[in-house]
Amino acid sequence: MPEAYVVGHLTVKNAHMWEQYRSKVPQTLESWDGQLVFRGKQVAAFAGECPHSEIVVIRFPSAAAAQAWFASPAYQALIPIRTQAADVRLISYEI
Repeated sequence: MPEAYVVGHLTVKNAHMWEQYRSKVPQTLESWDGQLVFRGKQVAAFAGECPHSEIVVIRFPSAAAAQAWFASPAYQALIPIRTQAADVRLISYEI
């Protein structure tokens, strides 16, 4: 079964709220075997434009696990905080 990655492109609007959100996400990943691969800040866009300054990548054992994590009550409860804290685009990829 192919692994899946959730990639988040984001721009923080409220650093305090973003830290609240970030601190709560890891516990939502556990039930779905999600693992934070990395978080980073954009240094350069070599081709095209990327309007977001930061990125997060999370690995899941399958696309179904990624979808289940996103739909879980634990993660859904964090979305109001996330919405106030940052502009976020979450995209799932299967490899």
